[in-house]
Amino acid sequence: MLTFLLKRLAQLLIVMLAISFIAFAIQSKLGDPVAQMSGMMTSNAEKELLRERMGLNDPFLSQYGRYLSNIVTAGDFGDSYFLKRPTLELILQALPATLELVLASSFIVIGLSIPLGIYAAIHPRNWLTKIIMGISTVGISIPVFLTAILLLFVFSQWLGWLPSYGRGETVAFFGGALSLGILTWDGFLHLILPAIALSTIMLPLFIRLVRSEMMESLGQEYIRFARAKGLPKRKIYYRHALKNTMLPVITVGGVQLGTMIAYTILTERVFEWPGMGNLFLEAINRADIPLITTYIVFVGFIFVMTNTIVDLIYGLIDPRVSIGGGKAK
Repeated sequence: MLTFLLKRLAQLLIVMLAISFIAFAIQSKLGDPVAQMSGMMTSNAEKELLRERMGLNDPFLSQYGRYLSNIVTAGDFGDSYFLKRPTLELILQALPATLELVLASSFIVIGLSIPLGIYAAIHPRNWLTKIIMGISTVGISIPVFLTAILLLFVFSQWLGWLPSYGRGETVAFFGGALSLGILTWDGFLHLILPAIALSTIMLPLFIRLVRSEMMESLGQEYIRFARAKGLPKRKIYYRHALKNTMLPVITVGGVQLGTMIAYTILTERVFEWPGMGNLFLEAINRADIPLITTYIVFVGFIFVMTNTIVDLIYGLIDPRVSIGGGKAK
């Protein structure tokens, strides 16, 4: 376990170094920071002086080295040009809203995909299975922003059952560092439509994945042997077959969790959800280069950490899998 964690830590540092280098390298393609910080009446001499003070005339490697040094020594990712606040502080302030949305969507995906996928695998020729697979096929083809707009029109504008934008009332913890909306009725109502819209990205995929893995497990020799022994069908399905089905599902799920965080950009924009995705789009519209760079690095860190946690869960789900690599004895 210790060897695995040390190896993963080294990989984490290398990957984050590469992500930070790429994110910093594309800064020059996103616009001129001096032009964003200065007014229209600022003279060229004043702009050049500001450029010199910011170190923009230094060689690229010198600028990148200074950027890394500020991160390592002070946790300083730079200040937002528009909001005049540390970019990491802005990201962490928006993080609870995004995580709340992603977790709510994940519960919807898990709660529906596993039973529907299992049912479709156990009853492959049933009429309900055909409906489930047909809907999942259509669901993969529909973009999330279109689903979000449709949900808004039906449940907010037409029926008037649910609010159309915002996060609603929240409860603050740790002096306001963490806020949760799901703990209030108003916040829960505001969460329903964005969570459903975001879940439609992964739900069809997971239904098909659970079904295919379950059908493959049901075709294995050990399942035939269990049936020959006369074990109850429920025990065969839910104790033996499902256990081997969940390992690849968790593998894909860990990767897709990071993808879902990236997909919150469109969902948060449609519902005006005050999360990281909406903050990122506002940063792009304003050419707020430090905030864009910090977002890219932070999301990359979430991807790497998610994959590491998934690898740790492998050994808990299937003891035959060794965390250090290979099969456990």
